[in-house]
Amino acid sequence: MSQHELKIELEMDAPAEKLFRCYADPKLMQQWFAPKPWTIKSVDNDFRPGGRASFVMASPEGQEYPNAGVYLEIVPNEKIITTDAVTPDFQPAGPFMIAEITFEDLGNGKTLYRAVARHWTEETMKQHAEMGFEKGRTQTARQLEELAKTL
Repeated sequence: MSQHELKIELEMDAPAEKLFRCYADPKLMQQWFAPKPWTIKSVDNDFRPGGRASFVMASPEGQEYPNAGVYLEIVPNEKIITTDAVTPDFQPAGPFMIAEITFEDLGNGKTLYRAVARHWTEETMKQHAEMGFEKGRTQTARQLEELAKTL
C-alpha cells in the first residue's frame, strides 16, 4: 500500500467483463462515471496503454471540469491504470494521482471491484479525500454496477 493512498473495495453483482466494458466503451462510460446529479459531457479516450484518457465532467449548474491523462496499463477484464501526471501528448502535468481499478472475478457473476488513488503527497491525498473520494467513488461504482447489469 502506498503511503498516500485512498481506496474503496466493493462486491458487485455483475461480471468483471461487463464492468470492464463500461470503462472501455466511451458511450457507456459517459452514462455512469460522474456521481449523479453530475454528468459526463464528453469522453475522448484512446483505450490502450499509452493512449489518451480524457473526459469532461459537468456540475448540475453546467460548470465543466476537463480531466486528461494517459492509460498506463490495461489488462482486459482485470485492471486499468491511469495517471494525470502527463497530458495525452506526454507533456508534464501537475501530478495529482495514479488511479488503479481492478476487477476480481468471484464467480456466479459477481466481482470484487477496487478503486485505488495513489497520490504523490499527503496534501493532494487529503485534498482528494475532502473532494469526496470515498462517497463519490462508491456512488459511481454502484452506477457502474447497475449499468453493467443491463448489458
